[in-house]
Amino acid sequence: MIHTTAIVDPGARLAEDVEVGPFSVIGPDVEIGPGSRIGPHVVIKGPTVLGARTRIFQFASVGEDCQDKKYAGEPTRLVMGDDNVIRECVTLHRGTAQDRGETTIGSRNLFMAYVHVGHDCVIGDDCVLANQATLAGHVTLGNFAILGGLSAIHQFCHFGDHAMAGGGSIITKDTPAFVMINGNPAKVHGLNQVGLKRRGFSAEAIKALNESYRLIYRQGLTVPQALEEIRNRYTLPETETFAASIEVSTRGIIR
Repeated sequence: MIHTTAIVDPGARLAEDVEVGPFSVIGPDVEIGPGSRIGPHVVIKGPTVLGARTRIFQFASVGEDCQDKKYAGEPTRLVMGDDNVIRECVTLHRGTAQDRGETTIGSRNLFMAYVHVGHDCVIGDDCVLANQATLAGHVTLGNFAILGGLSAIHQFCHFGDHAMAGGGSIITKDTPAFVMINGNPAKVHGLNQVGLKRRGFSAEAIKALNESYRLIYRQGLTVPQALEEIRNRYTLPETETFAASIEVSTRGIIR
């Protein structure tokens, strides 16, 4: 299961059925869950935890020291859930002592070729990051988020659940849940209605989200006024997710 040319540190903890391809290097304090397959020429540095059925393709760098100039070798971590796919030349960096000390990634995410995830990021479940999408440090990505190829998110930004960014988007502010954005700088272009229908959201929820979107972006209200009106009108979990994703914004939402 482990190729003879691979180098696996005695301090690494691999499940019995983990496959490791030729010329890969796995350092100490790395934990890899069952059913995982590590391709050739992969480098994994600890402290890093990879969940079950992780698939890593050639030339990926997982758990490397971050590129923050303040980083001074502290034992920060990268923790990933199950069923993640990491394609060619992806870079996933550990956290910093100045923030959470951990980069956290959920389950069932797809990182296409050349994606970069910076230090202290928090990524949810079921996300798709297309080729060369880039997250700066301290970015939070919600569940079912989609980033088009060559898109980039500024440090400390939040990107909400079920939101979608078109290819080449430059994102410097917070993105509410459920919306579509595009451009440089990115601007909002309505709800991600096709994605919501594909994921089984009810007609009632989609209608309420459309009306909530209009309250935020089309009625001339201040954000606090719009949030109050949304909560007065609706008690659906979807509209609360939308409102909460705006309420937590520290950089201001994309207009």
